[in-house]
Amino acid sequence: MDEKVQELAKILKESNRIVFFGGAGVSTASGIPDFRSSDGLYSKKLNRNFTPEQAVSHTFFMRYPEEFFDFYKHNLIYPYAKPNTCHTALARLEKLGKLKAVVTQNIDGLHQAAGSKKVYELHGSVLRNYCTKCHAFYDEKFILKSAGIPVCKECGGRVKPDVVLYEEGLDEETVSGAIHAISQAHTLIIGGTSLIVYPAAGLIDYFSGKNLVLINKGVTSADNRADLVIHEDIAAVMKEAMELAFGE
Repeated sequence: MDEKVQELAKILKESNRIVFFGGAGVSTASGIPDFRSSDGLYSKKLNRNFTPEQAVSHTFFMRYPEEFFDFYKHNLIYPYAKPNTCHTALARLEKLGKLKAVVTQNIDGLHQAAGSKKVYELHGSVLRNYCTKCHAFYDEKFILKSAGIPVCKECGGRVKPDVVLYEEGLDEETVSGAIHAISQAHTLIIGGTSLIVYPAAGLIDYFSGKNLVLINKGVTSADNRADLVIHEDIAAVMKEAMELAFGE
């Protein structure tokens, strides 16, 4: 791993147009597991088992809102999670003028908490919630405190997380911004993602720069396209690479 991290440090030092594309593996060091690793949801009321994907689908939200929010609150909101060394490394790269954008599939808001300013949240954020009727805003604390289905204090409408559920489309403006950033990048670092969730994973096809770096514990479909592949924990890799490239 040492030689590969040294190579990454060299890339970080020499590149001035870096874009980072990340997934669930970026936040595991912050104590946030991939929700797909959950055992799913068994509803006594419905007498059925549901997969995590089914439990966070638009259909499930509409048909079984009480079960949806039970799963959602226990598996997707982590109020005490803090940014890890990957998040802080990326924020530092942005401050140095090297990182131009973070494109993330995560919904935890930890990139912004670490100090990153230019973040494209492809799947939304648990920190934002809106009434489906009057569009009043609510934070994640309101959702966690709500018993059963969160209801708008203004109009009584159902409050929905600003998260892209299965069966829903990605926000066009966010996607356009992410595509532009990736297409203009000199270096694209893909980290903590298995690249199996589409259409988000397809955005990396817009990269035509010099360095394609892939950091993920497991093998991905893009390994054979990358100039540098590191199968290690991304938080540890980014911490070490930043220290080699820029010191403490």
